[in-house]
Amino acid sequence: MAWLASTLTHYPELAVYLALALGYWVGGITLRGFQLGGVTGSLLAGMLLGWAFEVPVAATAKSLVFLLFLFGIGYEVGPRFAPAMKGDGWRYAVLGVFMPVVGLLVALVVARALKLDPGLAAGMMSGALTESPAIGTATEAIQRLPIDDTLKARYMAHVGVADALCYVGGALGVIFTCNVIGPRLLRSQLVEESLALERQHGIERTRMGISSAWQPFETRAYRIVASMPIAGRSVADAERHLSDARLFVYRIRRDGLLLEPTPDTRLRAGDLVAVGGHRHALVELLGDRADEVDDPALLDVPLASHQVLVNKATWAGRTLQDIATGDAVRAVFLRWILRNGQKMPIGTQTTVERGDVLLLVGPEPAVERAAAELGQIVHSTDATDFVAVGLAIFLGAVFGIVAVVPIGNVSVSIGSSVGALLGGIVTGHLRARRPLFARVPDSAVKLMQSYGLAAFVAMVGLGAGPHFVEAVQQHGLGLFLGGLVVTMAPLLSGLWFGRKVLKIPPVLLLGAISGAQTFTAALAALQEKTGSSIPVIGYSGSVAIAHLLLTTWGTVMVMAMA
Repeated sequence: MAWLASTLTHYPELAVYLALALGYWVGGITLRGFQLGGVTGSLLAGMLLGWAFEVPVAATAKSLVFLLFLFGIGYEVGPRFAPAMKGDGWRYAVLGVFMPVVGLLVALVVARALKLDPGLAAGMMSGALTESPAIGTATEAIQRLPIDDTLKARYMAHVGVADALCYVGGALGVIFTCNVIGPRLLRSQLVEESLALERQHGIERTRMGISSAWQPFETRAYRIVASMPIAGRSVADAERHLSDARLFVYRIRRDGLLLEPTPDTRLRAGDLVAVGGHRHALVELLGDRADEVDDPALLDVPLASHQVLVNKATWAGRTLQDIATGDAVRAVFLRWILRNGQKMPIGTQTTVERGDVLLLVGPEPAVERAAAELGQIVHSTDATDFVAVGLAIFLGAVFGIVAVVPIGNVSVSIGSSVGALLGGIVTGHLRARRPLFARVPDSAVKLMQSYGLAAFVAMVGLGAGPHFVEAVQQHGLGLFLGGLVVTMAPLLSGLWFGRKVLKIPPVLLLGAISGAQTFTAALAALQEKTGSSIPVIGYSGSVAIAHLLLTTWGTVMVMAMA
């Protein structure tokens, strides 16, 4: 043990990676469907190592990874702020403001009642509201307080201790509210209401976690005979005749020659046509009425599958049913919609929003035409635009340092961490409008978020370890119970406000509440309970604004308690 203590003292970076390994191992253990998660696990592992070995951690190292994390969060949610207020999305966005504000106000009342110092108050809030990034903004705010360094170190250690004590109650509170308390108070039959909402949105349910061996879109070849209704019609008329099924003529073989048809090309008896569309439509509408033929050359149609970023306002807010009737998406089919990192349920009434990523499939010219109308094709890349990343973090942090907010007779800067978050949001927003600007692969963004936050809280834990026992002995029970009050107040008020005032349907409201608490595990549990992906509609509408507010509450809490 003496050798290990000496090693970790001289090489503190090794303690960080050991805390990450232990934290993700412990955080991945499932007990009755509940996991701590890698971030909280890393915090606890860091505190254990810090208590056992008193590992020194440089403030610069913590700031470096935390700013990277905040940029990643801002970059991901940036495209969603403006679209969140369109259509019914404003209801979820309002809830995403209401619940964090309630959580902050209740946390201030509880902290003052318990006479907590700024570190314990901010940690209680971040753990109870399951928003670990607030640890970083609170720590930075403590560093700017006009107090001696010893007291600063104690307050900063208290942030991590209080967060660890309150996080478990916060996480269980969100899951229990969204899956047990909420449905009972709302008198909601989740499964039945989810099915009704799916029908309302035109969604066809499939079993979760099950994929099919058959391909949903196919191209088949048929011989046209004189008795068929489409014989003698133009391609456009023939496709309109089957408009509900969205079947399209890709290619024609006539007199042995292959033709690329135009909408005005007329179909003749004896033609062989390559028809593409949904497999069930091909089977049900043409299977028994047309003579299918095998013609490899005719069926050799170049098909493309591209991810397309929606960045044109003309298409934002429109339903898939509305978009499907336009010539711009002729012969193009949709496989999935990605919004805020979550796959959206697809139905005729599903709306497309700016910042969505669509996976389109179909003949290459058709997909490229549709992509040009909707936005721009996002070609996969493994290169990160570090020029944009570095400048965004630098300029955002500088803005946070120089931007001041008057609090009483004192002017306080919003801080470099909040500034970096804003820099990420602006960059992500501009990226949605100009897809070739500031490109960062999704995998790199996820690494910024996961590694940046986990490494930061691990270092916070290393610093908090020596103070852990003392803080728990003095404030443990009060912190835990106070954290439960801070957890439940916004959840219960959000249920009332969302249903009575905003009139959000119960299933979507519960999804929006999990988003307003930025707790994806609660969304996953709700989806499992309902057997439906429909709650993600509410989650995606509230999570972006809630992330921004809850992260900044760390600064606000410290300033208010100081």
